Amino acid sequence: MPGHPFDDAIELESTEAKGVLRGHTSPEWANMVGPFGGVTAAALLRAVQLQPDRTGDPVALTVNFAAPVLDGVFDIAAKPVRTNRTNQHWLIELWQDGEIRTNATAVFGLRRDTWSDTERLRPSVPEPEDIAPTGLPGTVVWAGHYDMRYVEGGIPGDGHGPAGSSTTTLWARDRRGRALDFPSLTALSDIFYPRVFLRRGAPSPAGTISLTTYFHADGDELASAGGDFVLCRARAHRFSRGYFDHSAEIWSRSGDLLVTTHQVVYFKT
Repeated sequence: MPGHPFDDAIELESTEAKGVLRGHTSPEWANMVGPFGGVTAAALLRAVQLQPDRTGDPVALTVNFAAPVLDGVFDIAAKPVRTNRTNQHWLIELWQDGEIRTNATAVFGLRRDTWSDTERLRPSVPEPEDIAPTGLPGTVVWAGHYDMRYVEGGIPGDGHGPAGSSTTTLWARDRRGRALDFPSLTALSDIFYPRVFLRRGAPSPAGTISLTTYFHADGDELASAGGDFVLCRARAHRFSRGYFDHSAEIWSRSGDLLVTTHQVVYFKT
């Protein structure tokens, strides 16, 4: 969808250096500190997709947010470190002002017709049309690009005390109807606000350190999902000594498990 804010945010242009592409942060995708981590991760994935020697589609992406990305120009260097018969391994770095701000590894691969099964079942929840649109506070600029409808675990507001569970479940889609692809699915993998907010009943300083996304869908499944709602669910495992982790999954409305994702977050109380 030409001219869509998401595509503008992950647009990259060639440079004279091999494997190095140049981008620019977008104020429309601002977060509390720097840009939304999901759109940064999507730009890193996009940098590999644009490499002429890339093989296949994304299988896994791990992004380490080493330092806040500054507003302005950035360079992404993508280097293949090994290419096998069906998969390819990449190192990716985002540079600003002579420093690495974010680094990542990615696995791309060719998918084959094999035996398959999904052991986990999609949660049984009301359809999105039966849930009132909610979302995140207006101060979270990037969230305005999504139609979010919380089934459970919406961000706590005034009068909400600590919750006994960190689980959040919501339907989400692009407000302009942009169809799913691998970069947009990468961004959706980071759509969850920090789990510590829910458990403690109020926002506190927190930020993702490392985000890993596993892609289970192929291009045809993403095309079938189109711009429809996807079901997103996240839960934490342990909060300890300033860090916690969470695991999440994203399902198509038809019941295909598109992505599982895991991240580690620092927090202060």
